Amino acid sequence: MRAIIIDDEKAARNVLQNLLLLSHPEIEIVDTCPNLPEAVMSIRARKPDLIFLDVEMPQFAGYEIVKFFSEITFQIIFVTAYDKYAVKAFELNAIDYLVKPIQRSRLSEAVERAQKRFRDKEKIVNYNSVLEQLEEESSPTLTFSESGHQHLIKTSNIRAVNAQGAYCQIIMKNGDKHLLSKNIGTLEKELASNPLLFRSHKSWIINLKEVVGIQKAKELILIKGGISAKLSRFKKEAFEKALENTEA
Repeated sequence: MRAIIIDDEKAARNVLQNLLLLSHPEIEIVDTCPNLPEAVMSIRARKPDLIFLDVEMPQFAGYEIVKFFSEITFQIIFVTAYDKYAVKAFELNAIDYLVKPIQRSRLSEAVERAQKRFRDKEKIVNYNSVLEQLEEESSPTLTFSESGHQHLIKTSNIRAVNAQGAYCQIIMKNGDKHLLSKNIGTLEKELASNPLLFRSHKSWIINLKEVVGIQKAKELILIKGGISAKLSRFKKEAFEKALENTEA
């Protein structure tokens, strides 16, 4: 079987590729792609039998792939770090999925099922039904008032939160900023449904997927958008472990 790996994280692509080389050398990896638009072009050019598709990616979620093809002629094994709604939808539709960090035994199960379907020339699953279910389910959101207006935002779009006394400033991935009349402890509880949002300091909550570097000597976490968030010395070990799990 010819396969393509699609994941916005280079480390995740490399890990999966290495696992496949070790456990399933009969799977030929013909390409790896960092986003859905590039993957669509690669799929059309290389015509794979199987793709490994990350669920949570910038710009387009992995499951939106069905919007780019009138007919899905390849099998999909979805990969997810935390999306409980995705897992539920996959289970209901008997679709293969892997949860990060990927276990070799679980990977083998998914690959062997894909190989059996390929040999038996079984009909490709109707992935549109999965898309419909996923779009019906709300991803974690946060509702708040600002300047007399109600706002509803996806917590996955938060880049960082900075405490400012009894208030908190939320910094979004697109650069927008919102000032909330809530303390960071209260906000931390409201954001607990998103495991990528990590309390790194008494005055900071950061999105682990937005981290670009660490200055250990200065106890700073460098985040996209030129943000330097503080890292408590008491949180260093937990932060490093959480970051490692995110990159796995």
